[in-house]
Amino acid sequence: MLENLKFAQTHEWAKLEDEQIVRVGITDFAQSELGDIMFIDLPEIGRKVAYQEHIAVVESVKTASDLFSPVSGTVIAINSAVQDEPELVNENAFANWLFCIKADNPDELAQLMNVDAYQQMIGQ
Repeated sequence: MLENLKFAQTHEWAKLEDEQIVRVGITDFAQSELGDIMFIDLPEIGRKVAYQEHIAVVESVKTASDLFSPVSGTVIAINSAVQDEPELVNENAFANWLFCIKADNPDELAQLMNVDAYQQMIGQ
């Protein structure tokens, strides 16, 4: 499953769902470092974002962490389940996506890491 994902240095994962739709979440490493997630502030549907623009915030008992967009485009969906139950991300970070972006240029994903490079970065 992880082989289909791309990873940002800021610990977001991204999955190209079709030619333009990119599903985004945080990595298991990120959720474990954050601890118990208490609140997730997701972007507005329709918001235009640039590559690496600040897009959301995940708050845990330890800290608040900014999330950044892995592609330029328009937010087309948010996962309201994780807004209502943020602990779902702690339970399974890769199954509980946060938002989807219709990418202006899906080729931007090539700038992200594959699973092997990400695991090497986090020392696993």
